[in-house]
Amino acid sequence: MAKIAVIGAGSWGTALAIVLADNQHSVKLWARRKEQADEINITHTNKRYLPEIELPETIIATDSLGESLEGAETVLLVTPTKAMRDVLPEIASKLTKPVTIVHASKGIEPDTLKRISEVIKEEIPESLRKSIVVLSGPSHAEEVSLRQPTTVTVSSDDQEEAEYVQDLFINQNFRVYTNTDMIGVELGGALKNIIALGAGMSDGLGYGDNAKAALLTRGLAEIARLGTYMGANPLTFAGLSGIGDLVVTCTSVHSRNWRAGNMLGKGQKLDEVLENMGMVVEGVRTTKAAHQLAKQQDVEMPITNVLYDVLFNEKNPKQAVDELMRRGKTDEVEDLTSLFAGRFVLDSSETSESQ
Repeated sequence: MAKIAVIGAGSWGTALAIVLADNQHSVKLWARRKEQADEINITHTNKRYLPEIELPETIIATDSLGESLEGAETVLLVTPTKAMRDVLPEIASKLTKPVTIVHASKGIEPDTLKRISEVIKEEIPESLRKSIVVLSGPSHAEEVSLRQPTTVTVSSDDQEEAEYVQDLFINQNFRVYTNTDMIGVELGGALKNIIALGAGMSDGLGYGDNAKAALLTRGLAEIARLGTYMGANPLTFAGLSGIGDLVVTCTSVHSRNWRAGNMLGKGQKLDEVLENMGMVVEGVRTTKAAHQLAKQQDVEMPITNVLYDVLFNEKNPKQAVDELMRRGKTDEVEDLTSLFAGRFVLDSSETSESQ
């Protein structure tokens, strides 16, 4: 039995706490609000985020960050990316020994353009962390909390630590693979939220399956293109944290990003959408960061660019789609195979998802 602190009691943090509790681990779940922690401890529910789900009684919630970290061997970060810079120094100040840090948040920090693992390295001293492991993949919290079959990937620079985290989570309902490409796993999980906004917007505009298929396919090409330029293995984007997460986030009403895009397609403004959602929509911040990265790396990302204009420059969604359709001619095969040329041809045994 491992002692695990889960930092963040939203839908995803709570769902992962359920998985860990089902595996007989000692789980302390940190919530910002005392009322939420009391609800989890007394009624064993978290109705704001997971209505109708009964939580295991072994999950102990607290609004004290220090209490949640006391005795922890592993710290699971499930906070929104915009809160990372605030919460990480607080965690560091309360740790008394090195811990394994797992993050399950999907995003890129705007302006610094850093992945979450890079932010963690800056804010948690090396003396207080054994390793950093990322958990990602197609995994709606609503379905995980119902113990429906789900598969995810974990990745770390330390393969033994990745396998340790794999063992923490894996069970008959929650299958966990490993992947050595940490950059690709993080970027796939973050960038798919941009395409999910576009897929929701397409549905909101009343377009059909043809348009959505085009968005997913060309969106995956954009993700792989930027990811490869940033050092990821393009094969990773054919796996769970790439196409797997892309499909589930772009096609499900559980997806916050799809729902936000759908509202935009129906004519709502961004501020209105975010207010109506009541929860963090990671794709908005990630679109800004990816737009900045594309300009910095001189990478062509037409879908991301038009979505950036819709979100931040008040471009009409219908006009954005029209611009995409009127782009100049290109060759699909040449575009895709260029990702695998030269230095991007890697040993598949080192990058494939395993176990």
